[in-house]
Amino acid sequence: MAKKVLVVDDEKLIVKGIRFSLEQDGMEVDCAYDGEEALRLARENAYDMILLDIMLPKMDGFEVCQQIREFSLTPIVMLTAKGEDMDKILGLEYGADDYITKPFNILEVKARIKAIMRRTGQPMQPQVSEDDPNLMRVADLTMDREGRRLFIRGNEINLTAKEFDLLELLITNPNKVYSRETLLDMVWGYKYPGDVRTVDVHVRRLREKIEANPSEPKYVHTKWGVGYYYQS
Repeated sequence: MAKKVLVVDDEKLIVKGIRFSLEQDGMEVDCAYDGEEALRLARENAYDMILLDIMLPKMDGFEVCQQIREFSLTPIVMLTAKGEDMDKILGLEYGADDYITKPFNILEVKARIKAIMRRTGQPMQPQVSEDDPNLMRVADLTMDREGRRLFIRGNEINLTAKEFDLLELLITNPNKVYSRETLLDMVWGYKYPGDVRTVDVHVRRLREKIEANPSEPKYVHTKWGVGYYYQS
């Protein structure tokens, strides 16, 4: 699957050059020319990388980076024309993964992008926020376990109590396959009068809510003849 990159800069010639070069390497590229547009695209799409200029109209790159970090772990590379140490430090403190100083060599940009993608392109492991241990993040999914709320790219997804319990159990135990009987016991309780078809129905509804393509799930997988699991 082609890697998808968001390029954010108000200098259209720079955007055009980066886009052309990345597309030559088979990547899909979206472009934004101000901070608000960048934030909107980041919420609506799943990117493998975001190239983010600091000096932007409407909302600067630092604020965009900070807000993206509230709902996404997508790698962010800051672009700065100043080259000042404070800009670089601030960018990293706001959640950026790296920075590139303008003017830059496009070959360097591509090499940096590929290196970060290799480093961050590992299987999706649940990450607990250091600021709030009740927040757990997996790719574009954020789970507030105390508030029992789920967000995907910043948008809240309304789950039933059992759908939330089911997803939380699977994600907090990656690669462990649970039989439908075990899930019925653990999520619904030993005395629940229903049968395992209850689990199948809830998994189907859960996928319809959280998966971009329910037939090719990203979070809740099926081990045919065995049960369900989250694959890290």
